[in-house]
Amino acid sequence: MAVTSTSAPSKDKLLLLLSGKPRPEWIPRIESKFPKLEVCWVDADPGNTGPSKEAEVWQGVTILVTYRPPPAELMSSVRFVQLVSAGADMWAQHEVYKDEKVIFCTANGCHPPQIAEWVIGAWLSFQHHFARYAANMQKGHWEAPYESTVQDSTECRMGILGYGAIGRQCARVANAMGMEIYAYTRSERVTAAQRKDDSYCVPGTGDPDGLLPTKWFHGASKESINAFLGQDLDILVVCAPLTTETRGIISREQFEILSKKKTFLANVGRGPHIDQEALIEALETGKIRGAALDVTDPEPLPSEHPLWKAPNLLITPHVSWQTTNVYARIMDILETNLERLDKGEKPINMVNRELHY
Repeated sequence: MAVTSTSAPSKDKLLLLLSGKPRPEWIPRIESKFPKLEVCWVDADPGNTGPSKEAEVWQGVTILVTYRPPPAELMSSVRFVQLVSAGADMWAQHEVYKDEKVIFCTANGCHPPQIAEWVIGAWLSFQHHFARYAANMQKGHWEAPYESTVQDSTECRMGILGYGAIGRQCARVANAMGMEIYAYTRSERVTAAQRKDDSYCVPGTGDPDGLLPTKWFHGASKESINAFLGQDLDILVVCAPLTTETRGIISREQFEILSKKKTFLANVGRGPHIDQEALIEALETGKIRGAALDVTDPEPLPSEHPLWKAPNLLITPHVSWQTTNVYARIMDILETNLERLDKGEKPINMVNRELHY
């Protein structure tokens, strides 16, 4: 493997900490493709960072694939980390992460198709009252027809807070349904080059050239966020990375702004993006029409937490990323980055150490 930002050893060792049994056909193919690479694959729970009884697998590891941060002392030889998550916020205080000589890359782009389906599914379920009809089925009750309260998606406006890979696929699906798209990014995106997506992209998905939004908004201030939220949004999708700037980005003041259109809220970012007490109040007082959360604060959400009893709310246990295709996409990113490391080229999805994505 060639040199990137660190001196490459004569032989690299790749350790994959992934849930599921190792794929026997993948390992020999990769070792044949990269003769100076040794592959070790550990069937690990997503929260497992390498049990002590298997500590020997860490010896000589220079390339790591993982979700959660392992203890820093196990990573003394690691020069490249391929994360299986779209963000790196949980690594922010990790000693190895702070070493800029170690390259970190995310799996950004692996998750948009399934997460966008979760967002649209939650929106359609709410708009078409599927939960009520499911409850009626349990009672064998055929509800009499009444004046419709269903609002279809044509002429609706979707606001996407964080127009990255996930936001772009939400935009693609929503646009096909007739919605208008308003996008929000931290930095200004004026030129065609700035609006392009430079992350991994599943073919035929997303908005690679940034052509779908009718309007773009940007900024890191509360005033900028509030101006975006005040655009008569029918649905707000939160899919921004978790940073010091985005923690608590939606609270009482923002729900007051959203109350003008009674915006539906979908959060597929991180739980701390939302002030949950303020969310409960907004739902109970009807300031917003409803909400769907795939992330909460904390996780798992305790059974006695008042969020469970909030009206017009769907909670799922951080599963929107799941699909039978996700690991194939992760392995595709990994192989691409192994090729780039071997050639001394810049990997894809490199992490911004200041913003953690």
